[in-house]
Amino acid sequence: MIHDFLVIGGGISGASVAYELAEAGTVLVLEAETALGYHSTGRSAALFTRNYGGPVVRRINAASAPFFAAPPAAFCDSPLLTPRGALTVAGAGALDLLPALLALSEPGEEVVEITPEEALARAPYLRPERLAGAVYEANVADIDVAGLHQAYLKGARRRGCLIETGAAVTGLEHAAGVWQVRTAGQTHRARIVVNAAGAWADQIGAMAGAASVGLVPMRRTAIIVDAPDGLDLATSPAVDFVATGAYIKPEAGKLMASPGDATPTTPQDARPEELDIAHLAHWIETETLIPVRRISHSWAGLRSFTADEAPVVGFDPRIPGFLWLAGQGGYGIMMAPALARFAAGLALNGAATPDRSGPGFDADSISPARIGAATDG
Repeated sequence: MIHDFLVIGGGISGASVAYELAEAGTVLVLEAETALGYHSTGRSAALFTRNYGGPVVRRINAASAPFFAAPPAAFCDSPLLTPRGALTVAGAGALDLLPALLALSEPGEEVVEITPEEALARAPYLRPERLAGAVYEANVADIDVAGLHQAYLKGARRRGCLIETGAAVTGLEHAAGVWQVRTAGQTHRARIVVNAAGAWADQIGAMAGAASVGLVPMRRTAIIVDAPDGLDLATSPAVDFVATGAYIKPEAGKLMASPGDATPTTPQDARPEELDIAHLAHWIETETLIPVRRISHSWAGLRSFTADEAPVVGFDPRIPGFLWLAGQGGYGIMMAPALARFAAGLALNGAATPDRSGPGFDADSISPARIGAATDG
């Protein structure tokens, strides 16, 4: 059998593009791990915020917003978003960082300045002596990451998509318009390969003979701790500390905290470093009133970035039938609906169509050709 599309990777990127492609052709998804979404997707506690990331990412977030607000009929059984709100706080030495956030405000997506007293009312675990200024964004929401991922997978299967786990790709060859994709067990054939391999996307590209797009996997640490007594987690906002990029947010009846670290590493099954966990626990007790009596859970995830921190989506400029869908950094869950539709438009039509991209979508800003152009320049 020659599949129309073969997607490498079963995380949120692979699952979402498989769902879109399966509406119009035969699709096979190959996932190296025995569990789908094992790495970045399965370790994400994402928020949807239009104002997160650089200009390119923010435009993609805006294009994804309608999908999150009104998913396709029968796509999921419960809402994908739950209102959360986001509070960004600054000490006296970081007040100059807040105006840039306020400048992102727009009608319907307001970012407003609030007083330290108002910030403390929203997040009473903050230390008053360390709080000099704050801004608040009401429209930020929790994303049901697991629900979104599973909905894409179930929808793809309903449309006839085949999914194989434990199927690491070991080789790719292209001849006579068809890809031969080898795994340990067998060889699959497809007309178009979609490289949605996350932190391993450059390695897959190398197997196909493509030039590197310069992906750098970054390790991010997170822990779960008990919330202070009396804290209403349902109404508590996510809190970002603008000076460091650290953040705290409610998660499954407790609080999740991360230093916002981005430690370059190699593609791997990321594990948190004990020293990073210790530093994070100390930071929580220094910067907040939260007592860290017990760490319920700790983990690390990979976020893969290009040099300009924009994703890489499009056909390789040198390798026929090889479509990149990688480099989503820390924004992959938010961007998934728009990027999947955009990539599917490319795969099906050779160009993005209005119904498969989104308002303000800029193909050149995410094309893999831009990487080569920057290198050549």
